[in-house]
Amino acid sequence: MTKLFSIFAVLALAACSGSNDGATSNVASAQSDANKTSPAIEGAMIVAAAAPLPKEQALKLMNERHENYEKIGKAMRAAKKGIAANDLPAVRSAAAQINALAPRAAGWFPAGTGPDVGKTDAKAEIWQQPAQFADAMKQFRVAAAGFNQAAAGTNLPAIEAAHANLGKTCKSCHDRFRKGD
Repeated sequence: MTKLFSIFAVLALAACSGSNDGATSNVASAQSDANKTSPAIEGAMIVAAAAPLPKEQALKLMNERHENYEKIGKAMRAAKKGIAANDLPAVRSAAAQINALAPRAAGWFPAGTGPDVGKTDAKAEIWQQPAQFADAMKQFRVAAAGFNQAAAGTNLPAIEAAHANLGKTCKSCHDRFRKGD
């Protein structure tokens, strides 16, 4: 059954194949870029199809996952602070970091890296509902790309709106797939 879920996750991820002064075409371009299957996503598809990882390897990946999500959280806070201070270079740096990590995120959840293996805030629903989780990861990539695109511009209200949208996207996924949020 787990193998069937892994195969389904691969298919779901495959179907997912990111200066904005508020212009719709730039956001659409960013979203289109975020929807393309990147080498990182393709790598995640291969990992998702594999058998569960050995425990030592799984624990290492779980730690990597945690560290990378810490980076994303820190970048989100830096972006918020930068927006409040009208510090566009800080916002752009944070947006670029989030946008670089977002396509990799789906690959941080292969079979065998759930709560049954070690300490994690990831809920078992990630592996039980692979299509829904793949959709949440797609929404994250799109929102991260949209924020990065907006941050490249100078329209602070558009940047703030894109940041807020990314925050809502993160919260939506956390509410469904993360313990403790």
